[in-house]
Amino acid sequence: MFGAIPKLISTLIIITLSCYSVLGQSALHVIQLKSPKDTRKFLRFTPKDIPVIAGHRGTVEDGYPENSIEAMEHTLKFTPAIFEIDPRLTRDSVIVLMHDATLDRTTTGKGKVADYTYAELQRLRLKDVKGNPTPYKIPTLEEAIQWARGKTILNLDQKGVPYAMIADLIEKHKAEAFVMITTHSAEHLMYYHRRNPDITFSAHIRSKKQFDEYEQAGVPFDRLMAYIGPQIKAENQELYRLINGKGAMAMISSASSYDKLDTVEARAEKYRAIIADGASVLESDFPIEVAKALEEYTKKKSVKSRYVKMAGR
Repeated sequence: MFGAIPKLISTLIIITLSCYSVLGQSALHVIQLKSPKDTRKFLRFTPKDIPVIAGHRGTVEDGYPENSIEAMEHTLKFTPAIFEIDPRLTRDSVIVLMHDATLDRTTTGKGKVADYTYAELQRLRLKDVKGNPTPYKIPTLEEAIQWARGKTILNLDQKGVPYAMIADLIEKHKAEAFVMITTHSAEHLMYYHRRNPDITFSAHIRSKKQFDEYEQAGVPFDRLMAYIGPQIKAENQELYRLINGKGAMAMISSASSYDKLDTVEARAEKYRAIIADGASVLESDFPIEVAKALEEYTKKKSVKSRYVKMAGR
């Protein structure tokens, strides 16, 4: 009888640790922004602040497909992050998440997204980065917005959806605090700003000339972060000075550059170099990998920390 007690205790410990592990995996690192004012504070540049990690099209890590809600939620199990996603229209004018104009690369279907109704697209499955089918379906932008509230910021790229449709959806869901829009020109940004001054932006400002165009157009720099390009280069220093001087953060996206390096170690070295160069936001196809590489930066105390919480599903 007494010999069974140690075995019982060992079993209980294993069960307890297993339960703890499951709970730990289900907890999410969330960014909770209750108002557009919170969003502006979170996106404001402050010297020596922690970097913001952005998942490019969500993530492609661990077998999850890009532009899926499941991929974004998986990322939040490891790190707080914001996500760039791609809204695109179906034949019956439903806004779904899909980067390419065609289905072939990322789904089990073929042909143009615009040739299918939403119901037809729901028969397909998303593929992972290696081309393997997954259990996951193509989500709508509306589903992504409903999921994201209280968890993260969604950054909507421009993939041909009429501006007014995007603005209508943000206003319908009162999502100004956690949905931002990528803009490729000052004119593009000002369309949305005049319609809804609470919207924030990821603005393409890749040169001094573009910075001047935004400034001359009266663009509110307290409502944007600036995408300055995919690489570390000498010209970045002038852009950091100008953009940070306006109180805005600058972002480098490594998706088309350093994410292509062959090893985790080589990529991690570049991720750290991007932050050392002066970027405040690092966008990557591998946000979980980025989080591990940047632990020395992200664990520091920061004014942004007040918005980052741990939450169960």
